[in-house]
Amino acid sequence: MSVRWGLIGASTIARQFMIDAIRAQADGEVIALMSSNPERAEAYARENGIARAVSSLDALLNSDIDAVYISTTNELHLEQGLAAIKAGKHVLCEKPLALTSADAREMVVAAKAAGIVFGTNHHLRNAGAHRAMREAIAAGRIGKPIAARVFHSVYLPENLQGWRITKPEAGGGVVLDITVHDADTLRFVLGDDPVEISAFTQSAGMASGGLEDGAMCIWRFKSGVIAQSHEGFTTKFAGTGFEVHGSEGSLIATNVMTQKPVGSVLLRTANGEEELSFEREDLYTRSLRHFHAAIRGEGQPAATGEDGVWSLASAEAALQSSNTGKAVAIDPQLGALA
Repeated sequence: MSVRWGLIGASTIARQFMIDAIRAQADGEVIALMSSNPERAEAYARENGIARAVSSLDALLNSDIDAVYISTTNELHLEQGLAAIKAGKHVLCEKPLALTSADAREMVVAAKAAGIVFGTNHHLRNAGAHRAMREAIAAGRIGKPIAARVFHSVYLPENLQGWRITKPEAGGGVVLDITVHDADTLRFVLGDDPVEISAFTQSAGMASGGLEDGAMCIWRFKSGVIAQSHEGFTTKFAGTGFEVHGSEGSLIATNVMTQKPVGSVLLRTANGEEELSFEREDLYTRSLRHFHAAIRGEGQPAATGEDGVWSLASAEAALQSSNTGKAVAIDPQLGALA
């Protein structure tokens, strides 16, 4: 039995990654696409071999589909997600799940009540590099984790420099775009939850309308681990990386904060240096495999709705800290989801 998908949003990420990831599943097919612009919908569907193009959410949800992938601008996620849940469709939603963690929780609670599979498209936890780091830490290979550093400042390609850097009302800015990913990846790799964050943001010349295009954050985790992260849209020549330092060793990963299954992970201990091997499966293909399994009642999505609430609550706290100049507690209020 196949999983028939409808795409909400004629997005770059769907074209570059998600359509292929769905079609890579033995039981996956893309049936329909919705874009509010009818001409764009028709052209996008034609270019990507999608049989049906519609320009209203109702028309999509009334199609013969089982699940939706939401990749519209951030302010639309809540209304579209709730409508899909009400229509009985499983939901895989881009991050951030909404503009506020309260709205994100509303979607997750609604999906739970309806028996709907709800996932957040946090791709990085599907990277072999990050899973190799998580497994090395869990196995005690660096002793007790003490500190972490994430380097995730990139250059936002010109074709993506629209609403992300000009529209606060759409949920633009680097914190809602990249800090959410770093929150999720830190949580996943460390197997730990953040409790407090201090953040500085900047506008270095790309963003307008009061939006930030760079951020640096200091995190404190439940276990006592401290971390720092750098997110940006404006650094053309920076490389990405992720380090975790423990009492008995360090993990040093380079070129791993990316959508591609690339990069390397070095384990450094008293015994010397060892490059960890890991599988190189496409991140989105792995995400879709887990999502399809969850629909069959086998496990859960790679990143759940609750994970999306955590990352958005972390980003909210970062923005609040930047505005107030004070450290802010991170509270996703997940008790409400029980």
